[in-house]
Amino acid sequence: MGSGMSRRGVLMGAGAVALSAAVPVRVAAAGLVPEAAAAPPGALSANGWRMERTVGGGGPVEGTGITVALRAGDVETVLVHVVRRFHYEIAELGEGQVVGHLAPGRVPLARAGLPQPPESNHTSGTAVAIRPDWYPKGGRGGFFPLEMLTLRDVLAECEGVVRWGGDDRERPYEALFSLDVPPGDARLARVAARIRGGDAVRPGAGPVDVPAPGRRAAALRLERRQRAASG
Repeated sequence: MGSGMSRRGVLMGAGAVALSAAVPVRVAAAGLVPEAAAAPPGALSANGWRMERTVGGGGPVEGTGITVALRAGDVETVLVHVVRRFHYEIAELGEGQVVGHLAPGRVPLARAGLPQPPESNHTSGTAVAIRPDWYPKGGRGGFFPLEMLTLRDVLAECEGVVRWGGDDRERPYEALFSLDVPPGDARLARVAARIRGGDAVRPGAGPVDVPAPGRRAAALRLERRQRAASG
């Protein structure tokens, strides 16, 4: 236990130092506006969903004691499922450790004509940052091997509908889990229906055999595909 915490502490310390030194440069280079600024009407987040000042979904997350604001409907169903599996299978979560929707003025956005950063997905209510203090922007290696097996299994269960920020090559953000399909995509409705219908892992109902060959094969296929898509 002591060695585990030591490794985490080193990772967090190094990530924080690197982040404080690198972020101002990256923000300028990427054309981001770090100060609060309202997005233009109809603006879209990085994944193609409309930015919103408020969202109607989310609330208390069953079995966790935390609350999170999200876009209502299928988006909420899928992202809450991700949060619950994280809580039961990777690390217990406390209040304030999950960030969902944020108004456009609270997220650094790209200037007009430039692609939005992945964090912009918070503004459309289609992303969660889980324990962002543990997994700072720009850092890598924040998860232990068994935790990574579980994380990949969660993504595979979502059939590619959710993307992990740790797979971004240029600017990883291991806390970030974003919807990776546009509005109206049939895959989102299908995955949400599976979760609501009980045809998915039931968080808290017992251990999940994430190393099982079939589950691992599906996770590895999705990992290769999503990493390749990061450029």
